[in-house]
Amino acid sequence: MLSIIQAAGWPIWPLIACSVVALALIIERFLNLRRARIIPSGLMQEILNSVQRGVPAPQALTAWEQQSALGAVLASGLLALQRHPTCSEADLRTAMETAGRVVAHQLERYLSTLATIASAAPLLGLLGTVVGMIEIFGSQAPAGSANPAQLAQGISVALYNTAFGLMVAIPALMFWRYFRGRVDAYVLTLEASAEQLLQLINALRRAAR
Repeated sequence: MLSIIQAAGWPIWPLIACSVVALALIIERFLNLRRARIIPSGLMQEILNSVQRGVPAPQALTAWEQQSALGAVLASGLLALQRHPTCSEADLRTAMETAGRVVAHQLERYLSTLATIASAAPLLGLLGTVVGMIEIFGSQAPAGSANPAQLAQGISVALYNTAFGLMVAIPALMFWRYFRGRVDAYVLTLEASAEQLLQLINALRRAAR
């Protein structure tokens, strides 16, 4: 590997940096986009059962809010209801939508960086190719003869950087699409859960009248 890096020349170093950053982001997103961290099993039913018995205590709301993304969205609506028991359905929906946008932004964290690496890596590889081609043309002596060592170096720079750029870009693009789809699925589930809680609150209000 060291010999390949040496043969590829200086243009490969930005690609190596991109590969390290991309790997770190992929590992970080795998750890933080686990379903247990976003939508814990049984939490939705626990919140619904608690709401049926009345507005949950502030301690419970704080615990749910800090536990997961789902808890943060649903607790925001319950906190609004706790502060203003007579607030309208629109107010509750606005509170949960605001919390949902914050959660969605947190779920999308670093995805734009991963997408940028997927887009930039082929261009960095192309830069290495151009540098290699410059070295190839520079190996041509005025008399028409070529310097074999410089010619080989130029070919190595051109080919290695092109290949390494694709090796970085393809996995980064695949994982970006994978995480993007996972985030979209989580956001859809959060929206459905918030709507379910809102319907329960409305039903309880109608029953209390």
